[in-house]
Amino acid sequence: MVQSLQYSIELVKDEARRLVAKGVVSRQQPIYTLCQFVPLREWPLIEAELERCDFMLRDRIGDLIGRECWDND
Repeated sequence: MVQSLQYSIELVKDEARRLVAKGVVSRQQPIYTLCQFVPLREWPLIEAELERCDFMLRDRIGDLIGRECWDND
């Protein structure tokens, strides 16, 4: 039996935030950069969720994850 994985937009955003925080990707890079960090067979599921939420792969990662909040401002 093949289990179908589901990706929520919040899960995708959290992973993108984690990669930005680690310095692996920047907020200015396009969203499709994230495909390097996802198993190839799972990327179409993530891509479908991004499209469902009106994100385009050429949009910037910063658009996906939103503004950063700093506690020490």
